[in-house]
Amino acid sequence: MNFTEGEIVCINKPYRMSSFGALARVRYLISQRLGVKRVKTGHAGTLDPLATGVLILCTGRATKRIDELQAHTKEYTATLQLGATTASYDMEHPVDATYPTEHITRELIETTLPKFVGEIQQVPPAYSACKVNGDRAYKLMRKGRDVELKPKTLRIDEIELLWFDPEKMQMSIRVVCGKGTYIRALARDIGEALNSGAYLTALCRTRVGDIRIEDCIKLDDVPAWLEQQTIEDKLTENI
Repeated sequence: MNFTEGEIVCINKPYRMSSFGALARVRYLISQRLGVKRVKTGHAGTLDPLATGVLILCTGRATKRIDELQAHTKEYTATLQLGATTASYDMEHPVDATYPTEHITRELIETTLPKFVGEIQQVPPAYSACKVNGDRAYKLMRKGRDVELKPKTLRIDEIELLWFDPEKMQMSIRVVCGKGTYIRALARDIGEALNSGAYLTALCRTRVGDIRIEDCIKLDDVPAWLEQQTIEDKLTENI
């Protein structure tokens, strides 16, 4: 492998770690393996800390491919808790409101989900990295500032109901979508479409383009994986 010329490393991002944290860990391990101070590294598509799954890392000249990789179709599996909402639309924040669920049936869910397939408008979460006048929305929210984000046009190719538990009022879906889709916001919108509320309790990115989660390296396995590689990089102080 030649990390200077550019390599693509696909990892399974662990729960409760930021995408940048995962990138920083892999970059450190690669740099240590090469005996250099720092290897140029970037990631192609952020995953929330509470999400797991496919995170594509690019090194060296391969970082020029980040925009291309970010544009690839993505697939997720998500678990939704119905009948409640949180400020972040996931478990990062506590429940802030509850809603009726007695009317929700599997049949209602299955007739509602197809409404989100195709080109749709979606308002990103206020707790997100979207920029508002140059500032990250989530940073403004944490300072107590009101954030109003505009709807964005995006594409959802498929939504499939994987299972529904009427006692716990939980459901799991598989989503195939284009760039810029917030599955947290989709959960919010599905809850509203069911005349109730919803937030994410689990999210996993299972595919980016042709790269599937089965193809990815667990973060804890990266040191052993690196030891097995034949490294061709020239030892320099700056890559």
